[in-house]
Order: sequence, then C-alpha cells, then structure tokens
Amino acid sequence: MLAFAGPYLTSWTWDGVDLTAFRRPPSARHWLGTTQTGRDMYAVTLRGLRASLVTGLVVAVSATGLATVTGAVAGYFGGWADRGLMSVVELLLVLPPLLVVATLAPALRGADLPVLAPLLAAFMWMVTARVVRGMTLTLRDQEYVLAARFLGVRPVTIIVRHIVPGLLPLLIVDATLNVSTAVIAETSLSYLGFGARPPDVSLGTIIADGAPSAGTFPWLFLPPVTALILLVLATTLIGDGLRDTLASPS
Repeated sequence: MLAFAGPYLTSWTWDGVDLTAFRRPPSARHWLGTTQTGRDMYAVTLRGLRASLVTGLVVAVSATGLATVTGAVAGYFGGWADRGLMSVVELLLVLPPLLVVATLAPALRGADLPVLAPLLAAFMWMVTARVVRGMTLTLRDQEYVLAARFLGVRPVTIIVRHIVPGLLPLLIVDATLNVSTAVIAETSLSYLGFGARPPDVSLGTIIADGAPSAGTFPWLFLPPVTALILLVLATTLIGDGLRDTLASPS
C-alpha cells in the first residue's frame, strides 16, 4: 500500500529536483532528506519500492505459472512427455544461475526491468514444477479425474478444471513466497548494475548510490534498506500465513 499510495502523500515527485537542497538531512520539507542531485529521498525510495515490488510480482506469477504448466503436463501425461520435461528441469537445476548471469552480463548491462524479470523467472520454477508433478501423479488417479477421462473430456480441460484446482493451495503459497525471493534477486542484480536504467530507479540502484555515503549521509542509504527489509518481511509473513491457513483443516 505504501509503494502505490505513499507518493500521493507528498508534493514531491521521484524525478523532481530541489535546486536549493542537495544532500540535505530529513526535514519538514523533505521527510527523508534529499539525494546528491536534490531529489526527494522519500519519493525516490517509494519509486524504487514500487519498481522492486512489481518486478517481484511479475517474476513470482511467471515462475509459478510455468511450474504449474510443466509439472501438470508431465504428471498427467507421463511417458515421453514426463521424461522430456523432467530432463529439462533437472538440467536447469544444475545450471549455476550466477554463471549464466555473468555470461549474459555484457548484454544485460543497463537492461530495464522487463528484460530482467524473465531472466529471474527462468531460475525460480524448477523445484515447484517437480512438486506439482508429484501432486499431479496423485490427483490423476482420483475418482473424479478418472470419471472425466472415461466420459471423453479432453486432457487440457481435465488439467484446468480438475487438476489445477487441487494444486491451488500450493501454488498460492509458492507464488507469495517467490515474491520475496524475486525482490532480493532483483535488488542484488540492480545493485550490480543489471536492472533499472537511469534516471529510473529500483531499491537496488538506490542502495548502490547511497552505500558509499552510508557513514556520512545515512539518509541516502537507510531508507531503501529499510524499505527492502520491510517488503521482504511482509511478503514472507503473508506467505507463511497463507500456508498455515490453507494447510489447516476446514
């Protein structure tokens, strides 16, 4: 809520410049101080918070969706489809993400978040796909699924209407917990220069800009770090709460 509604609480925009305040500490005019270029730290931090949150949501939904499709298809059809898809999963599981990122670093330098999001999603779906496959193997032998097959219902319809609903508790929790993982990954890559393009920002770029001045101008560093901690903590608590609620008997 703060990421999306917070900017409306101040008259300063994230890209607005106050030519009379450079590296000024927090005050009534600038609640969290100003940056080296005179931008309002409160507005800049919320802009970065929203960018990191949106990226985390896109990555989490994409990764969970890909895991659902792959695991459900492999588990339901079995045979060559199962062997082929699970071979791809096993191959990607042993592929070191940092090596791939380092290899693609020249092309990703200065890439924007829509380019970074698919890369992050590509390394976050494999474990969930294996879990989905195992649950699908169990669900496909349930009586209602067998009845649908005997009635001639198409496999795609069976998967969508009968298999996926049984996986929803797992998928909801997985997507929620993946948000925090994706936010941390996006922040780390943006800190290293792979992410938001200037003048746009994310939490990683703000932290990177403020890190050298953390000891002398702490208001350039503490707000984005605090926002990152609160965001990861909030999404983790939501995921844990959903897991406990959905796992408890009705």
